[in-house]
Amino acid sequence: MSSWLITGATSGFGRLVADRVLAAGNTVIAIGRRTDRLDDLVASAPVGRVIPIALDVTAADAEQVIAAAVEGTGRLDVVVNNAGYGLFGSVEQTGAEAAKAIFDTNVLANLAVLRATLPAIRASQGRIIQLSSLIGSFAWASSGLYSASKAAVELFSEALALELAPTGAKVTIIQPGTFATEFTTSAHVVAPNEVYLPTVGASLDHISKLPVEALGDPDTVADAILAVAGMPEPPLRLPIGQDAIDGIGNALRTRLADLAVATDHH
Repeated sequence: MSSWLITGATSGFGRLVADRVLAAGNTVIAIGRRTDRLDDLVASAPVGRVIPIALDVTAADAEQVIAAAVEGTGRLDVVVNNAGYGLFGSVEQTGAEAAKAIFDTNVLANLAVLRATLPAIRASQGRIIQLSSLIGSFAWASSGLYSASKAAVELFSEALALELAPTGAKVTIIQPGTFATEFTTSAHVVAPNEVYLPTVGASLDHISKLPVEALGDPDTVADAILAVAGMPEPPLRLPIGQDAIDGIGNALRTRLADLAVATDHH
């Protein structure tokens, strides 16, 4: 039996992973903001298997609350750092408060979870699963701040993987494409002004018109998270969905082309 900690455990990928982990007979420290949804998760599981923590991961005491919960369970094998939200709009029109909020949630809260859980993960030679996105490797017109927050997660996670290497603990960055979860409806959107209609407007329009069949089945992502958590040598990055594989591949090829141009100039 293993012990998991999942942030954003009450909806989307977090809930799907929690359900699978519980079905396999494991324990979950479930962190979420909504008590009604935490109650629902507790009710769905055998008694004592879910340790519910109603918490906003950006709260000043989040690190202490999470560390105390981990200490209370005595062991931790897997952390799924999944809490976060989307923000779409032009770079210029995204106000200071909105920009701060997305970094507070997607970057600083993610780090707080790591600081609270890493001593236990090192002790168990466990797994850290970091949720990024296909647009953590590149940006669309409209995804600048969100992409930047996920790119930050990817790079400190890469450093963390190197730093943890001698301990046996492993880090995997999950890069899902566009999947049919509540994320697509809960994202914050800053409507573009006239200047940005041709770029940001067109990008938002394209995203909103994606048919359901163009969106991936979220179960694929949950299954992949369970699979990498069980691998002795998990990959550092795992793109999931054809759009993620294609988009990240194109972005890398573009960067290599830029590098070739720079090389020619020397």
